[in-house]
Amino acid sequence: MRSKLFLQAALNGVRIHPSTPRTPVQIADEARSAVAAGAVSVHLHPYDADGRETFDAGDCAETIRAVRAACPDIPISLSTSASIERDVERRFRSIAAWFEMPDLVSANQGEDGILDICELLLDRGVGIEAGLLSIKDAQRFVASGLASHCRRVLIEPLDADPDDAVQHADAMERVVLDADIALQQVHHGDGIASWAVNRRAVARGMGSGPDWKTRRCCLMDGWRQAMAISLRRQRRSSHKPNITEDDIQLGAPKS
Repeated sequence: MRSKLFLQAALNGVRIHPSTPRTPVQIADEARSAVAAGAVSVHLHPYDADGRETFDAGDCAETIRAVRAACPDIPISLSTSASIERDVERRFRSIAAWFEMPDLVSANQGEDGILDICELLLDRGVGIEAGLLSIKDAQRFVASGLASHCRRVLIEPLDADPDDAVQHADAMERVVLDADIALQQVHHGDGIASWAVNRRAVARGMGSGPDWKTRRCCLMDGWRQAMAISLRRQRRSSHKPNITEDDIQLGAPKS
């Protein structure tokens, strides 16, 4: 029997869009709408007063608290992406200063200093979603020995071409599975390629539980709900007996 649909919404991210929520109030409102549409987890990027993504402890705390007040008991995932702070030491110090902890973080395994950040956050009770953006990232993740400490693996091909993205996702998945890493896998792509990556994950069934997500730069509630309905219909029409859980991420791209 299939388990209940698991819907995770990415509330904002690296894409520039006029509707992107940036303030704590806007992000909390978006989270509330996403949960009302069926999301049971949210991923977000805090912003500072100037509208820039930030790891600042105060800004992160204010955003996390606003979302928790709007959506009690909903797991919150924050980004640790180097795109927010390129300096390795500054990024580590900023994250080390956090005093309001998220439930989860996405941690791109190809980035310098990411293992130190994972160790820091694991010690503070934060779950790790290991982000793999390339085959090299996947190989690095396998060699690190971090897998046993992670909540799940994010297979994230960034190829714009759908066929290339599907092939890339397959190659990264093979690296992980060949290493006997049995973590929950979450697959998603970039832009229009998201649909092809998701269809592949659903069709394959991903072993004991296909965990797949899609991301869109459009943040309007109607788009989110329409996409969720479409994906649910696709799920119901699937005849794969080994599909037990869908993990869908809606909203702006995450990293």
